[in-house]
Amino acid sequence: MDLTLCMIVKNEEATLSRTLDSVKGVVDEMVVVDTGSGDRTREIARECGARVYEFEWCDDFAAARNECLKHAQGDWILVLDADEVLVPEIQPQIKQAIASDRLLLINLIRQEIGASQSPYSLVSRLFRNRLDIRFSRPYHAMVDDSVAEILQREPKWKIASLPDVAIWHSGYQKDAIAAKSKFQKAQAAMERYIAYYPNDAYACSKLGALYVETGQIGRGINLLTKGLTAEVIDDSIVYELNYHLGIAYRQQQQFAKAKEHYQAAINTNVFPPLKLGAYNNLGNLLKEEGDLKSAEKAYKAALKIDPYFAAGHYNLGLTLKAAGNLAHAIAYYRQAIKLDPEHAEAHQNLAVALLKIGKMPESLAEFKRAIALHEQRRPFEAERLRRGLQEMGLM
Repeated sequence: MDLTLCMIVKNEEATLSRTLDSVKGVVDEMVVVDTGSGDRTREIARECGARVYEFEWCDDFAAARNECLKHAQGDWILVLDADEVLVPEIQPQIKQAIASDRLLLINLIRQEIGASQSPYSLVSRLFRNRLDIRFSRPYHAMVDDSVAEILQREPKWKIASLPDVAIWHSGYQKDAIAAKSKFQKAQAAMERYIAYYPNDAYACSKLGALYVETGQIGRGINLLTKGLTAEVIDDSIVYELNYHLGIAYRQQQQFAKAKEHYQAAINTNVFPPLKLGAYNNLGNLLKEEGDLKSAEKAYKAALKIDPYFAAGHYNLGLTLKAAGNLAHAIAYYRQAIKLDPEHAEAHQNLAVALLKIGKMPESLAEFKRAIALHEQRRPFEAERLRRGLQEMGLM
């Protein structure tokens, strides 16, 4: 079965070649639709072997993505953005999955590199090339609506999900968000959409979460709560609505409500890795309240789902340290660093713990690593640490 990569791009010269290189060996053709680049994006796409088309931007991601689908010749479509790459190890699973004669759409796990909240999401980016599979919604465009309509008419088709991470996404890193003014663009597009579809639970989830992220807490809570009242809601949307309500109420210091919504999110029947954010945030809240046993339980539940979740190891280390269990705290700090060597706070807290048990040389080495990492993003913290060590006579 032939597979076509479909992408829409604008001013992506810094990352585009990395994305296109990641799919070589699994796709049979690459189609790139440019929406008005002023840099070398189009030239880079052609150099990498893609067919390039142009589309005048109209503030509608679905329209642009559907334009790209028009040029695809493969039996299957893989959709990526320029801030994403395909994980190399997933290629055999993709080839096996698209060989099925029963599957209509295959969900892929996307790892959110640098995200401050949930580290994973499930995205509908691999599907059959059919005229009736099309993107909808101007922002957060997806094919799910059209796929649902097909399944009602043709129940023989199935939807599947690949079990392993398929996409690495770097677009939620703070620098990337700031550079592209993502929040402003997203809010404008979604507000236009929700004006026409005020009871759309998916739109309430996405726009409500955006309001919370940008400090508009009251507006966010109102919209997220409204989303939960919709008559028919997919489980994944129920999870997102409760998860972001947990964040919102935590910011308002309404801790009981925050815990209630985090727990509701955890109880939702969704793909387990999607729950990591809720478990982690619930653990953080319980830890701050001093309920260390319950916090430990929440973090361990997250690590049972994903043993490679660095934030879970780090937060469990903090919890055990607060409970006076330095030996186990040190072990979890070390594991967090093993998984994420640039985790400055893990190096710093490991250094403090080692200092407390008298391992001075190793502690000093960890402090120095923490300072070096902090200097890249938190220079004031780096200087504070340096001065503290100087006052102690350690530097």
